[in-house]
Amino acid sequence: MIHKEKPENFNSKFDVVSCFVEHDGEILLLHRQDHKPQGNTWGVPAGKVDDGQEILETMIREIQEETGFMLPSSELSYFGKVFVRYPEYDFVYHMYHTELNQRQDVVISQQEHKDFKWISPKKALEMNLIQDLDACIRLFYKK
Repeated sequence: MIHKEKPENFNSKFDVVSCFVEHDGEILLLHRQDHKPQGNTWGVPAGKVDDGQEILETMIREIQEETGFMLPSSELSYFGKVFVRYPEYDFVYHMYHTELNQRQDVVISQQEHKDFKWISPKKALEMNLIQDLDACIRLFYKK
């Protein structure tokens, strides 16, 4: 469950970055490999922040690793963070946004993802999304 404000007794185990990569009103979703945590679900480019790494640096790295896109930091806008509480652990989830002027070729990492799709945020809400991504889409796109 996501929270806009830090819940009482919140003990973050790690930080995660994510990005709504958008082009022409559609966002890029990546289909997770079955063997990955929450496998066979759809998500946006995202990943854990390594110790000592800045969140923006992590976001640039994750986008490049998961899509092949080389985006400069100036093209990423920080939307904000939410506090995620799962029964097993808590973490901080940072959201970014970028709007591409033209659709780029997506080169997915076969170890992490098995497919990708450009889809409207509204249609994305009908898909089998990674846990709580629906709430983040609604928060960002005010759906």
